[in-house]
Amino acid sequence: MARIALAVASLAVGLGATWIGVRGAGPLPPLGSVLSPSVGLWANAADDLPADADGRIPALGSQVDVRYDQRSVPHIFATTELDAVRALGYVVARDRLFQLELQSRAGEGTLTELVGNVALPADQETRRLGMPRAAEQRLASFDRNGEMMQLLQAYADGINAWRASLSPARYPAEYKLLNKTPREWLPVHTLHLFNRMGYTLAHAPVELDLLRARALVGDSAADALFDTDSPVQEPIQPAPRHEPREMFTPLPAPGAPDTAAARLVTALGGVEQTLFGWSRDIGASADERAMLAQERAFASNNWAVAPQRSASGRALLAGDPHLELTLPSIWYEVHMVVPGVMDVGGVTIPGLPGVVIGYTRAFAWSFTNTGADVMDFWRETVDDAKHPTRYQLDGENVPFVDTRIETYRGPQGTVIGVDTVYYTHRGPMQRVGREWLSMRWTVLEAGNELLGFRAGQRAPSATAFLDSMAVYYQAPAQNMIVADTGGTIAIRSTGRYPIRADSGRGTAIREGNTRRTDWIGFRPVDRYPQSVNPAQGFLASANQEPIDPLYDPLYFGVDAHYEIWRALQINRLLRGDSSMTADRMRQFQTDPGSVRADLLVPAFLHAAEVRRATGAGSPSLEAAETLLSKWDRRYTRDNTGARLFEMALSFTTALIYDELTPPGARQRVATPSESRLLQLVADSTNGWWDDRRTPSAREDRDVVLSTALATAYDSLVTQYGDPAQKPWVWGTVSPARPTHLLKLEGFAAPFTPIDGGRGTLNPSVASKRANFGSSWRMVVEFGKEPVIRATYPGGQSGNPASSRYLDRLPLWSSGTLDSVRTPRTVTDLPASDVRAVLTLTR
Repeated sequence: MARIALAVASLAVGLGATWIGVRGAGPLPPLGSVLSPSVGLWANAADDLPADADGRIPALGSQVDVRYDQRSVPHIFATTELDAVRALGYVVARDRLFQLELQSRAGEGTLTELVGNVALPADQETRRLGMPRAAEQRLASFDRNGEMMQLLQAYADGINAWRASLSPARYPAEYKLLNKTPREWLPVHTLHLFNRMGYTLAHAPVELDLLRARALVGDSAADALFDTDSPVQEPIQPAPRHEPREMFTPLPAPGAPDTAAARLVTALGGVEQTLFGWSRDIGASADERAMLAQERAFASNNWAVAPQRSASGRALLAGDPHLELTLPSIWYEVHMVVPGVMDVGGVTIPGLPGVVIGYTRAFAWSFTNTGADVMDFWRETVDDAKHPTRYQLDGENVPFVDTRIETYRGPQGTVIGVDTVYYTHRGPMQRVGREWLSMRWTVLEAGNELLGFRAGQRAPSATAFLDSMAVYYQAPAQNMIVADTGGTIAIRSTGRYPIRADSGRGTAIREGNTRRTDWIGFRPVDRYPQSVNPAQGFLASANQEPIDPLYDPLYFGVDAHYEIWRALQINRLLRGDSSMTADRMRQFQTDPGSVRADLLVPAFLHAAEVRRATGAGSPSLEAAETLLSKWDRRYTRDNTGARLFEMALSFTTALIYDELTPPGARQRVATPSESRLLQLVADSTNGWWDDRRTPSAREDRDVVLSTALATAYDSLVTQYGDPAQKPWVWGTVSPARPTHLLKLEGFAAPFTPIDGGRGTLNPSVASKRANFGSSWRMVVEFGKEPVIRATYPGGQSGNPASSRYLDRLPLWSSGTLDSVRTPRTVTDLPASDVRAVLTLTR
């Protein structure tokens, strides 16, 4: 076992699960040959849900009855809320004990204690960002007898009760591989996990991208690419129009370098330096980083339809968050009933004491990420460049708010690293190149979100839910959509949005020696992007810009943090159907249509035609043109054109933005949002089309697009062979594949062809470095009570030998949803639908 544990520790560089984020993953060898029953890994590998079982939770107030339905969803029936939460902790630990620990350690910065040195960079980043300190301070601020502490402790009681019932032979396989024992769950571990969620949903800072671009192409060109709003506006808060607003103004051509920006780039450590280690793609090329940035936009969708636009005359809601596809899943499905107090179901994140996305008898809700800029940086002047004790503020040298010695330990408890993290009044401070930078981030200041969920789920209506959440919820900022049995549909981008002084924007590193550059407040709730029962009869969010700056110019974020394609597609579909059904909503979730392809494929075909007409064609270009022209621009699993289009876009990006690669370097310093292509395509002779590497020629749009298309074709022939002999079938070249949290090959799902791809409503993307897609699909139709259908890619169990580990994958891959059971009492669930019975007592 020790040998196997060392092998797994050496592979832990592959940790890449959504809430974990250890980076630098390379190809992993298969471990199936070492995962043998002879080492006792599967001593607990039976179907792990006995027909009738008992359990003890010493802190329980009274008996709790749990019924697992045939979908393996536990329905918890308790007499008090705290007992329901204790039972929730117990059933989650029963299925996901290793996941609980791994995810909380990721937020705590103690992964090295499980897997050793290979996780040190990830733990250092976590602690330097101030995440564990924030969780500890938050816990210390809670009333020891207050609501929050009661919830956290009740959840811990349940987890620890299951943990205490286990013999070593029954530990999850991962503990055996790592030769570790499950640790006790503490209330602070939930807060660590919540911080990790905030990290996962945060966008990488744009400050260095903009600064480095200015150093190469000047302020005007860089600002137009990285510090402006989306060129197409289809906002979350509906604007008073019935179509997107386009702003295809010409982009300024690359200009002379900004020498001041170049000096600051050098002072910050050059083009390879990151802000606070915030680089999720260590070792990736520029093209890979650009691709991963798009893939890791965590491209979620949600939408709601009002009764006047539905066939049934009832409101409809769809929730569809897209995250990394992991095994076990990010989500765990559950239903909890406490008579007169709550009746709530949906999915929780293992480690959080409640339902995150789901439904009550009165309403249902879902989330997407806002993309708002809620993190800023300041250059601090310190008294000692190597060992500072004070920093300059308004003419004085003031002491740090805190100085923390961070000690990192290996699996055997030995010290493998030590850090010192300084804190100004803004937040954590660290050395970046020759500069000291401090950071302020709303995630570090949040804390009562769980009370928001608790209050919101007791609300009687959609608007009451949003108002309850607005009282407590600060971060990570989310577009919260909700619909209710009364027919109301509503959305609000809920979170805490800073207001800056001076320019009001959060895209520059500010001078820290004065409080005048600090945040001066936060958006009031009435200026959050939001809408209730809009005249258009539907609402939709898909990570687009939440509010059109034409109607509210207060800074929210930059185009680099948003995506426009899915918002354009879902709004197009919703406008086109005034008699919507729940099943049609389900079909939308895997709709393979692509506005991105509809807008950009014609540009490639036009360029090929122009080049051919002028005698500048080639056999490769003609073959590519023929193949692309036959594609219906839909990302069906059996189409043969999508791979060529994706590769052509990749080469186009490389050709356009050659000016963003420093002389002598091989990688771009940054890559603009893909939506900028729309502006450039509309301006065929813009200076960005010209390739500076060919000074004797001046390229235009058609030259670049045709060159990219032909090069893409040749590259794919090399990679996959002649498409006439072996077609580039999308489901074969880009399948989905949920992978194990430790990237263990033997625990991964099979390669699964699906409909969808980047820019579609099912933006599943698989590569050697990443695997993202729809993590939970839900459609709700409202009548007297909601009718819910849902699924996710994986299964309830975290045990790879369980029949419940992957049982939902076929439904998910086909775009099918399962009927969700919502019994009011234990006896409401028919005996034929009961898979297992669990009775919890003291």
